Amino acid sequence: MQNFIIDIMNQHGYWGIALLIAIENIFPPIPSEVILTFGGFMTTFTQMSVWGVVLAATIGSVAGAVVLYGIGRWFNKERLERMITGKIGHMLRLKPGDISRAGKWFARRGKWTVFFCRFIPVVRSLISIPAGMAQMNLGLFLFLTVLGTTIWNIVLVTLGAFFGSSWQTIAEYAGIYSAVGITALAVLTVGAGIWYYKKRIKSKVVPVDRSENKRETK
Repeated sequence: MQNFIIDIMNQHGYWGIALLIAIENIFPPIPSEVILTFGGFMTTFTQMSVWGVVLAATIGSVAGAVVLYGIGRWFNKERLERMITGKIGHMLRLKPGDISRAGKWFARRGKWTVFFCRFIPVVRSLISIPAGMAQMNLGLFLFLTVLGTTIWNIVLVTLGAFFGSSWQTIAEYAGIYSAVGITALAVLTVGAGIWYYKKRIKSKVVPVDRSENKRETK
């Protein structure tokens, strides 16, 4: 995979970077850290510039994010609620009302989620889908996506240019960061799921009216 990515970038320059990053956003397993750090290294021996690589990578990122946002808009709340009312919802112990609550939560805090998730590999791509499902304002979505993605791209491209031929070291550390970030997010997600499940169980418990029991004993 790494050799394929490097070949594309060597042959097509900025366009290759934009294409690879766009694909990376739609298919997260493609490592963006390799694309960006090697892109930074390329600025040390080609006519490419750091800002040119950052711009190409940002264009690719936004293009991929818009595709996933569109998928989220198509896979809207109504379709998801219809799925929840069937076997899938029964298995996951979800109700249509849960989808509405999730949508309201995203409407309140979604803008910060979209921004900060741009710094977490894999999640930085997938966050575009719930943004589309929540019908987040497209202009705001694009602004936050461009802002977060540009910062991420500047950091990795600059590090790749600074370390030059040692760019793979940065890519490896970025890979470790990715693994730690994904693991931490998975733990938080599981913890939130357990907390929500327990909350649902407690809400179903009918409180005992002790005053009625006292009257009966009298």
